[in-house]
Amino acid sequence: MENNNILSYVDHTLLRQSATWNEIMQVCDDAVKYNCASVCIPPSYVRQAKEYLNDKMKICTVIGFPNGYNTSAVKCFEAEDAVRNGADEIDMVINIGLLKDKRYNELSDEIKAVRESCKGKILKVIIETCLLTEEEKVRMCEIVSDSGADFIKTSTGFSTDGATREDIALFKANVKNGLKIKAAGGIASLQDAEDMIDLGAKRLGTSRIVKIIKNEETEGY
Repeated sequence: MENNNILSYVDHTLLRQSATWNEIMQVCDDAVKYNCASVCIPPSYVRQAKEYLNDKMKICTVIGFPNGYNTSAVKCFEAEDAVRNGADEIDMVINIGLLKDKRYNELSDEIKAVRESCKGKILKVIIETCLLTEEEKVRMCEIVSDSGADFIKTSTGFSTDGATREDIALFKANVKNGLKIKAAGGIASLQDAEDMIDLGAKRLGTSRIVKIIKNEETEGY
């Protein structure tokens, strides 16, 4: 697969707690230069990034991040605030405790409430696969498929592991209603990225792919 094709799947990401505005600007510049799908940044930078980018790149941000245990009201407020500030896409973290307690209706209701708060913007639902059993992953494919969300996403990148090929294959076998898949966390090479796409991922959450391609250009590959 050509590099340009891989890059078109990438949500070029910087969510590190210590990220500065200068670093955010660099990520934005790189996302534009390499024609990424979006730039994924902390909520506090969305308004600045919207003004800086001037609609040259879609802006994605995160809600209930990274632990997911905010109340539904807080997540809805975060989503509304992000959209007002200019976010085009929202990546929310589920309440994993609700899933572990099998409180499926509450979990579904929360996702639907955040979906409403997104005001038609793209919603991706992060389920943190590394903390779940296979049964829980399958159940989340069902819940998210029925929620009206646009994507199910593997990981925050802040827990014990990221996306795996096995999880993308499991998602592909169990999603319905046109739900798309985002692989995030641990995508460390172009081969990783290509494998995730081949298995069914429509987005890749990663900071490394653009860096790899920039290094190749610098080294003359």
